[in-house]
Amino acid sequence: MNKRKLGRTNLEVSELGLGGLFVSRVGGPFEQAREAALRAFQLGVNYVDTAPTYLDSEEVLGRILEEVSAPLIISTKLGGRPQPFEPRNRHHLYRSFEESLRLLKRDRVDILMVHEPDRPGQYDWWTDWDRPAGPVLEVLEELKSRGLIRFTGLGGTTAYEMARLIRTGVFDVVLTAFNYSLLWREAEHEVLPAAIEQGMGIIIGSPLQQGALARRFDHEVREGAPWLSKPRRAQYLRLYAYLDEIGMSLPEAGLRFVLSNPNVSCTLMGARSASEVEENVSFAERGALPAEVQDALAEIAAMVPFRPFEEPFGLPFGRDYRGPGVA
Repeated sequence: MNKRKLGRTNLEVSELGLGGLFVSRVGGPFEQAREAALRAFQLGVNYVDTAPTYLDSEEVLGRILEEVSAPLIISTKLGGRPQPFEPRNRHHLYRSFEESLRLLKRDRVDILMVHEPDRPGQYDWWTDWDRPAGPVLEVLEELKSRGLIRFTGLGGTTAYEMARLIRTGVFDVVLTAFNYSLLWREAEHEVLPAAIEQGMGIIIGSPLQQGALARRFDHEVREGAPWLSKPRRAQYLRLYAYLDEIGMSLPEAGLRFVLSNPNVSCTLMGARSASEVEENVSFAERGALPAEVQDALAEIAAMVPFRPFEEPFGLPFGRDYRGPGVA
């Protein structure tokens, strides 16, 4: 698999990375997760992303990593434990990291990210939001000076608050999710330009919008899904028609779109099985989308340049709808 430089770090990461949320009980039985992860590593994937709040992802990965001798780049996050977690409590920050090392069965990790640093009320990391400061920055520097981590990062979902944090120049890597994909491109406005300015490594999470672009939902788009706005419905129909015209599957278009951006270092795949891993790798091996395809997809994306106000954060295709703005 092709590798790309992770921004200003000295790391080279595989174009596709393994998204740890799906290497957990949400993804299926342990043996299935094991087969998917090992197949990914066999095919050249060398970047693994996880977090304490991704269910039992760290524990599952720790069991799998015992079988792997190839060098891997491991990234995890701070937050979520102990409960209740206090993001300005140095003791809690160290306990969170130490538990990650224990579960992952590592004595160090390559990248440690601040999890969702862009959402006040989720984790109140900062003592000063105008100029981010607080114990978390001190702890990150201490861990780096002790050789327990190599680089620091930000892992979040907002398209604008994240950009302000990026511009502090404090962090090496940014993971941005849910805002850079075929139909959702808010990250193009500030997050990606800010990260490029800072020379940061850019990781894209949820390139298939946690399932909304992983397969087609023709019936729901045409006749159901009352939560789907009229502009979004029209956009989906046009996307489906265009993909039929060029003979390309939705997940292939989704992954190759993100990989077509040379500024993106790595795209996380939420593969639940070895066969899904193999399929995703085959898409990546086909390279960037032709320019004319990228142009056509950009026109389709421009039909809904920003999320409609009441659009659920994760489009609940095939799931129960729980109300406006709810994942």
